[in-house]
Amino acid sequence: MPLDKKQSLLWALRTHFNLTGTKYGCGLGYCGACTVLMDDEPVRSCSIYMEDVAGKKITTIEGLANGDKLHPVQQAFVDHDALQCGFCTPGMIMNAVGLLKKNPHPSREQIINGMEDNFCRCGAHTRIVDAIAEAAGKM
Repeated sequence: MPLDKKQSLLWALRTHFNLTGTKYGCGLGYCGACTVLMDDEPVRSCSIYMEDVAGKKITTIEGLANGDKLHPVQQAFVDHDALQCGFCTPGMIMNAVGLLKKNPHPSREQIINGMEDNFCRCGAHTRIVDAIAEAAGKM
């Protein structure tokens, strides 16, 4: 089945490429569960259409690790137990990677501000911020 240019990037990733790490949350671009990197910038894949990604580099949670070696942000999330249910985790990690690409040495306040649009209903926020701060030191 060919890709529909009007299909969202989220559904193309999940249905055409079987990259199911990117999650459907609100479907409106608010919650951050569907965050991927487009040319190293975090974007909400539910609000981006396939016609808008031509020629762009898309990175999903599946593309961060190098073989069996986790990306520093992924490893820090594991080390800090920065998840509970895990549903928001891929979007949190992708947003954090984008944040650290722009600002490799953010303050705690900058991390909090940079992550405020990614929602976690479980309440792991403090551990998430700690994980991102640790990853910043290792990247």
